[in-house]
Amino acid sequence: MQLDPTFIQSAQTVLNLREQRQGLIAANMSNSDTPGYKAMDINFKSAVSDALKSGTVQTSAKPDFVADYPVSLDGNDVSPTMEKLESLKNVGAMNAEVTFLHQSTTDLITALRPNPSGT
Repeated sequence: MQLDPTFIQSAQTVLNLREQRQGLIAANMSNSDTPGYKAMDINFKSAVSDALKSGTVQTSAKPDFVADYPVSLDGNDVSPTMEKLESLKNVGAMNAEVTFLHQSTTDLITALRPNPSGT
């Protein structure tokens, strides 16, 4: 029996992109006092969609500038409050993906084991 690698590939892509996004959020937060710094993020939905269409594992996506935050007098547009909220949402989504992946693989292992009772 051969397993379809699509499930593992999609989970790997999601976790890779979430990790990249968390790194960008951390960079934004650490530069919240840097004059002229512009917040960056990735279009997560688009990156995952592109990876699923191509059938490959995506390890990163092209970051873009965030256009939604107001710019301060020193030219910095990082909102520490918004970055903290985005970080919490991203970590929650990562935890959900890991939990789903763990449960799915546990179910698969259980299904592949021989039934000791014979029923």
